[in-house]
Amino acid sequence: MKRVFLFYWAVMVALCSCGNEQERLPVLGEATMVNGKPVYPRIADFDFVNQDGHHITNASFKDNIYIADFIFLSCPTICPVMTRELKKVYDAYQTDDRVSFISHTIDPERDTIPRLKAYTETLDVSAPKWNFVTGNQDSIMKLAEKSYYSAANADSTAPGGLVHSGGFLLIDKNRNIRGVYNSLEPKETDRLIADIKRLLREQF
Repeated sequence: MKRVFLFYWAVMVALCSCGNEQERLPVLGEATMVNGKPVYPRIADFDFVNQDGHHITNASFKDNIYIADFIFLSCPTICPVMTRELKKVYDAYQTDDRVSFISHTIDPERDTIPRLKAYTETLDVSAPKWNFVTGNQDSIMKLAEKSYYSAANADSTAPGGLVHSGGFLLIDKNRNIRGVYNSLEPKETDRLIADIKRLLREQF
């Protein structure tokens, strides 16, 4: 949790220092120097299954930028708000094939493939544009913490028995994190929509 807090603190520092006048979005995470050049953390390899029963891997997002989050369908608190806000972003880029979305359930025991499919139908969204993925819970939570610097863990005292961050993460074609957005603030949704446009100008 401390690592997640420090990451989000660094994000806010980067945003304040860069300002909106900068064309390039910052690359987030602690870089290491390789041959005199900074190399930033990349999203680790993954292999999950989406609402249609198809395997979704890093290759599924080749030559795309994408937005990721972590949710669970029985969540009684922030998840409905998160999905409602991310749907606004989906609607803004629904016809742009360069932009994709992935929502990871951290409750795979209850969030079966049929349940994920039914949920996407109520939202009127579909794969491959927006993948709702399930898989091994430990693998999903490890990916959240280690690659996306996003909290996701079991907690019997929490509503629904699970806790997770409410962040949206903007990932570029190189699997680098380029932005983190508070899903509970509508202004952050607007910022994400604008930042996607900036990232598209940079990478395409």
